[in-house]
Amino acid sequence: MNAQKLINNLFSLFILCLTLAFSQQVYANDQRDAFIKALMGKMTIAEKIAQLNLVTPTSKTGPFATKNAFLKLKDGSAGNVYSVMGEPDFIHKKATLADSTSLKIPFFNGLDIVHGYKTVFPIPLGLSCSWDSILIEQTARVAAIEGSAVGYNWTFSPMVDITRDPRWGRVMEGAGEDPYLGSVVARAMIKGYQGDDLKSETSLMACVKHFALYGAAEAGRDYNTTDMSRLTMYQYYLPPYKAAIKAGAGSIMSSFNDIDGVPATANKWLLTDLLRDEWGFKGFVVSDYNCIQELVAHGVASDYEEAAGKALIAGLDMDMASESFAGSCQKLLDDGKITIDQIDAACHRILEAKYNLGLFENPYRNFDPGKASTVLLCEKHKQVAKEAACKSMVLLKNENQTLPLSRQSKIALVGPLADVQNQMFSMWSFRGETDSIVTILNGLKKQQNKIVYTEGSFITDEPVFLGKSRGFYNDQEQAEMIAKAIEAANQSDVIVAVLGETSNMSGEAKSKTDISIPNCQRQLLKALKATGKPVVLVLINGRPLTLTDDLQFADAILEAWRPGTMAGDAVADVLFGKYNPSGKLTMTFPRSVGQIPIYYNHKNTGRPYVDGQRGGIMKFNSYYLDELNSPLFPFGYGLSYTSFRYGEIQLSDTLVTGDKGKLTAKITVTNTGNYTGEETVQLYLNDPVASLVRPVKELKKFQKIYLEPGESKELEFELTTEDLKFYNHDLQWQWEPGDFNLFVGTSSSDVKVAQFNWQK
Repeated sequence: MNAQKLINNLFSLFILCLTLAFSQQVYANDQRDAFIKALMGKMTIAEKIAQLNLVTPTSKTGPFATKNAFLKLKDGSAGNVYSVMGEPDFIHKKATLADSTSLKIPFFNGLDIVHGYKTVFPIPLGLSCSWDSILIEQTARVAAIEGSAVGYNWTFSPMVDITRDPRWGRVMEGAGEDPYLGSVVARAMIKGYQGDDLKSETSLMACVKHFALYGAAEAGRDYNTTDMSRLTMYQYYLPPYKAAIKAGAGSIMSSFNDIDGVPATANKWLLTDLLRDEWGFKGFVVSDYNCIQELVAHGVASDYEEAAGKALIAGLDMDMASESFAGSCQKLLDDGKITIDQIDAACHRILEAKYNLGLFENPYRNFDPGKASTVLLCEKHKQVAKEAACKSMVLLKNENQTLPLSRQSKIALVGPLADVQNQMFSMWSFRGETDSIVTILNGLKKQQNKIVYTEGSFITDEPVFLGKSRGFYNDQEQAEMIAKAIEAANQSDVIVAVLGETSNMSGEAKSKTDISIPNCQRQLLKALKATGKPVVLVLINGRPLTLTDDLQFADAILEAWRPGTMAGDAVADVLFGKYNPSGKLTMTFPRSVGQIPIYYNHKNTGRPYVDGQRGGIMKFNSYYLDELNSPLFPFGYGLSYTSFRYGEIQLSDTLVTGDKGKLTAKITVTNTGNYTGEETVQLYLNDPVASLVRPVKELKKFQKIYLEPGESKELEFELTTEDLKFYNHDLQWQWEPGDFNLFVGTSSSDVKVAQFNWQK
């Protein structure tokens, strides 16, 4: 009885605390609304429109292109700025231009801080391969600490676009092809940037991009159109955006593409009906660069004025770079084509976000002349960068235990990317310190001094790319470099070839139809293998590559992505076994470009085909005449220096009933090798009979474990009906009773299987 009374008292106390917290939040919101209402009561229409205007000193695209961006900030015709780059004093000085305006409304001061500020981490695609949400959050936190110390309060990140096409250069900015994992990463990034309190001096307001479906650009060609059913949107492409919003993201960026024929920037269904009415988003929406003016090129507006009206009516709040709002809103209002309520709504959302960020209380909260020098590239941050680089790398091949390397081995280090600092960054490392980068050569030398280095090859001999990038190639010099590489190889015990893409081969506007290693580098790789020495291929790149023809010329392959500031130290730790690689692919590697789009969670056709089943009736099933259906490396794939044995799946029951039912799946994983290692244990589900065609597998859960040699661990996964749900034909999120297949394993294609039945 006493125990029950104690429980009742504790419950009452809990309810009281919730009530007080809710009351405090309501009071805080009332204060905010009263403040903004009073402020807007003092604002002229021109001042309201200025809040909708985001300018940059790096370009001039709008109707006021003759006027310097800083003059617009000073005279109040622009209320926000991005890409002001320089030292903290310079950035602060430009931010204080707000004080020269009549109401002194502080600016949003934004920058593309995509994977680090001064301390640069691996590209987001690489980070996602760590499957480590805590670490990913930590990288965003470091980026926020550094960026805010310099004077920024807003970052155009994270990019949460789902993509299934590695020809698209911007795959490097996202978390790959899976909506569940993409949602986990999105939440981690939002929390990292914004912290526990947006008003903290170390917080940056996040901007989720690109809303929506940008990662599905047709043919993998950047800025191209997208075309998909609403069902595909809801099932696969929209979840990471929604997860980011639920995590509290303060802003959203509209995408370049159209959705159902209407460009995102002017798409009322997208920006109002879905984003605000259905999902309850309370922040503001900013266009991507010049998107409003581009409505004319899309063919849905006759001029910039019409474009501005369509965008505002659709629910866009802020115009990046085009200045179509600044140049057109007053006339549109005078002509009755837009209303003052629409201008007020956009202005209110922007002012509310500034209030939430604490800018009205302390607009220069993060300015401290001495602070930046204490946090930028500090040792603590570099250690996070090194850990992130190590955990992002994926071991794709390791024949005959070529890796880890012996510290007694004489190493020939070869390749055009082995000793180049700036190639460890991406095109989005605007403020990264090139001089701070540890090259792979220098990283290896720190741990072993028996290294002979030679460049070995030009980056590329592809004529079209060389023409567009103003690159250089010469056959005679290439032959001489390969000869030097062979000479170095013959003097060594093992070859480490660092090959791949340069930073201008992946990223925005970096789409490619050929995603193989450039031909001249492949010539080098073949020549190295012909020496008879073991070859370790280290890949530096921003997308999955087609490596089918290259596998035979490498004994081991380590996918290092673009590793960031601590590239060399991290690669050395992995190659020498100081860190056992644990990365798992978050995007499928195709065998050839002809397989694209290729992704693990595909649907079965009415004529499914399994590789190897040719002849007879199988002749008329879904396959290629000249290629296997299966990928080169599947989603979730990644080797280790040790080995893991998976036991059989143990289910708590094979028959579960009701909406409130629960199912527990247990599996024992054992480290059967000689090295301590981490393993990402992945759980997938399949609904074999449903009202709609369902994917062959869907990732639902995962756990990372750390095992010593010989150690075993039992993992437990709990499933509820929420894990069974999908969007039905009417776009309702529900589950259906029946049989289910459950898979647990080391990748999407290497799994143990169990079955259960779940009834209503």
